[in-house]
Amino acid sequence: MKLHLATTRGCKRRQTGFSLLEVLVAFAILSISLGVLLQIFSKAMATTAISEDYAQAVTLAEAKLNAVGTEVPFEEGVHTGDPEQGMDWIVYVEPYQVTDWPAEDPPFQPYRVTAVASWPSARGTRRVTLRTIRLGQPL
Repeated sequence: MKLHLATTRGCKRRQTGFSLLEVLVAFAILSISLGVLLQIFSKAMATTAISEDYAQAVTLAEAKLNAVGTEVPFEEGVHTGDPEQGMDWIVYVEPYQVTDWPAEDPPFQPYRVTAVASWPSARGTRRVTLRTIRLGQPL
């Protein structure tokens, strides 16, 4: 009778470890999670690259606005030059009409100065436009 009890106890013991189905489910969950994480990472990298391009374009456009009167002539018209840092740039200078001057002959003429920096990308040409008002000699 002791022999019979010993074999019964051995059969009731649970096996330790994972079954093949449990391992396959774990791998499926892991692969889906890694796929989602890689997608998030690649989108973040693309967004970072685009924001770096925009920051570079803003810097170039701001530099061209500041260069009006020195490197870029402060006269009415369209001014452009060689591409810088892989970006084209254009500066527009045009008179800005003010309707309510306190005096008939204003001491200065305001000009609207617009700087545009553009560059090619996979989705077409991207551009940044900055505008300011500068005071110049009367017309």
